[in-house]
Amino acid sequence: MIPRYSRPEMVAIWSPEARFKIWFEIEAHACDAQAMLGVIPKANAEAVWRAKDVEFNVARIDEIEAVTKHDVIAFLTHLAEHIGADDARFVHQGMTSSDVLDTTLNVQLVRASDLLLVALDRVLAALKARAYEHKDTVRIGRSHGIHAEPTTMGLTFARFYAEMARNRARLVAARAEVATGAISGAVGTFANIDPFVEEHVCKMLGLSPEPISTQVIPRDRHAMFFATLGVIASGIENVAIEIRHMQRTEVLEAEEFFSPGQKGSSAMPHKRNPVLSENLTGLARLVRMAVIPALENVALWHERDISHSSVERAIGPDATITLDFALHRLAGLVEKLVIYPENMLRNMNQFKGLVMSQRVLLALTQAGVSREDSYRLVQRNAMKVWEKGADFKTELLADPDVTAALSPAEIEEKFDLGYHTKHVDRIFARVFGS
Repeated sequence: MIPRYSRPEMVAIWSPEARFKIWFEIEAHACDAQAMLGVIPKANAEAVWRAKDVEFNVARIDEIEAVTKHDVIAFLTHLAEHIGADDARFVHQGMTSSDVLDTTLNVQLVRASDLLLVALDRVLAALKARAYEHKDTVRIGRSHGIHAEPTTMGLTFARFYAEMARNRARLVAARAEVATGAISGAVGTFANIDPFVEEHVCKMLGLSPEPISTQVIPRDRHAMFFATLGVIASGIENVAIEIRHMQRTEVLEAEEFFSPGQKGSSAMPHKRNPVLSENLTGLARLVRMAVIPALENVALWHERDISHSSVERAIGPDATITLDFALHRLAGLVEKLVIYPENMLRNMNQFKGLVMSQRVLLALTQAGVSREDSYRLVQRNAMKVWEKGADFKTELLADPDVTAALSPAEIEEKFDLGYHTKHVDRIFARVFGS
């Protein structure tokens, strides 16, 4: 990923130095297990750990790989340069390259998941704080982009909180899905390595042994993981789209914080654009871009091929780095989002009581008017508001067919805003707990 959309903590997980350090740990722990089994001398296993604090020379490994055309062999050759050829002869005993590569990838995905969970927790905290802050801030709800009925800004934030809480649970499950390792040798039969080695290496790395591997860890696990990242990205875009709508000039119910000295346009000095929200929409697309290739990686030839390898070398870092950045950007956006309650009321009252049409409809049916006639009576008065700018309540009070069923006091009561917010506390209890 480009530095502009990267956080160093996540980038570090995918650096060559971090990858080689994990490769070393896998090989060293495997040697320990082999020594416990009596397969190799204990002294040789201890000798491998002499490289524990070595900063592996990436350029040197690349130089060797240029000749061997094999990255794991290049690393093992470089490791032997540090610990000596005699002690290195038992390294990688009974193992195959995928044992190292697949187990390492899953270690990286687990570590990336832990950072993503921290980012999600920040988003959840921001959404919860703003939800309670605006629990009773009334705004108009919209369907198809058109005024529907009153809701509250707090419910909007609570809705996004609930979605992100589900996303957090999904990520926890996805983390568990990829938290497996395989040290099972060629085609996964353990013919040349005892299953105890796998169990030991996985325990030391915080993984579970893959119940059955071929020469690779099954890629349905990774497909589920990247699909989960895609769902989280869509959740980010869901919030971003709402903010982009609210910041439109003719709506202006909320806007991104505009810092001192910030510029909105090179041509128009008056502009204050929703650039962060628009950026989040774009970043979400980048994360979702990884989903289809991950799904296509599931089907491999026989016990293995490497058609998945080039894909994962790209989508592993790109998707996790981008999502990590996007989650922190979203959290900051929500934390500093500027809310305009007075504009929300202004927008809701733009069509002079029209949003109370359902209450009048229901009242007429309860007063004995058929639903068809009730709908006709309400709609014909509602259309006067749309077409002539009339006041809905005034029109209802002047309609003899309506007043024949409802008294003026009953009509007046149908325009009480509190009716629409009476269950807000109950909804909050469902979302946040009592």
